[in-house]
Amino acid sequence: MAKVFSKLNNLNVTDHSRDSAGLTYVYPVVSRRAGGVSVGINLNTNNACNWRCVYCQVPDLARGTAPPVDMLLLEKELRGFLHELLQGDFLQRVPPEARRINDIALSGNGEPTSAQEFLQVVELIAELKPAELKLVLITNGSLMQRDNVQQGLRRMAQLNGEVWFKLDRASEAGMLRVNDTKMTMDKVRHNLATAIACCPNTWLQTCWFALDGVAPSQRDEENYLDFLGALLRDNIKPRGVLLYGLARPSQQAEAPRLGALTQVQMEAFAARIRALGMEVKVSAAL
Repeated sequence: MAKVFSKLNNLNVTDHSRDSAGLTYVYPVVSRRAGGVSVGINLNTNNACNWRCVYCQVPDLARGTAPPVDMLLLEKELRGFLHELLQGDFLQRVPPEARRINDIALSGNGEPTSAQEFLQVVELIAELKPAELKLVLITNGSLMQRDNVQQGLRRMAQLNGEVWFKLDRASEAGMLRVNDTKMTMDKVRHNLATAIACCPNTWLQTCWFALDGVAPSQRDEENYLDFLGALLRDNIKPRGVLLYGLARPSQQAEAPRLGALTQVQMEAFAARIRALGMEVKVSAAL
């Protein structure tokens, strides 16, 4: 494995390739939002997801679920890569301002909670990771009804883990347009409440961008704020909102139709969310 790492190119914030380390499940990225190196775990090695977000950067994305996870291979890769991060010279390949290890992130090329081994993966990470290293789940939140997902989130809570729960639009029409899913807002609300109950350190992650040269509408903003307001009135409290924009190109057919918003536009929407009493972290780039 050391030979694989020796061939690894220098990393930067625009390269989130899942095979950047030549491994099957483990890949490093320099994350703007994390402010350092994130150790990604890709359980969807078949590029399959139950959603198809128009901004998704996964090539050849297909509808489906994660394939069986080779737990022995994942353990070998994660153990070896963490050793290289902590004991080797890997961080010399990272820009100086990002030479810190921020987290292990269950993300990858599809919905990670679709893996049948999700709970076992969380337990493996708990066994291998340094106590101070954060564990993050980046999820569309659509499979919260599964018992193994809820158990995994409860285990994450014991590890001071974080859940980043996708909410790009807060209307059924908006979700169909952006995420290509027919999920109802009642279901989103129920799933989010479940996630928060299992792992209180749950953030909303929201991608805010222009489509066909047009920024999200006033109605889009009002839908989002109304959804948050209703949650808060019912004492369903996300930790905050991770509001981010576009940086790397989409690999979906809609790519030419997408555009980044300005920092001013992002901050204006963030201010409206903060007025509800919610913490917001803004990153103009994904």
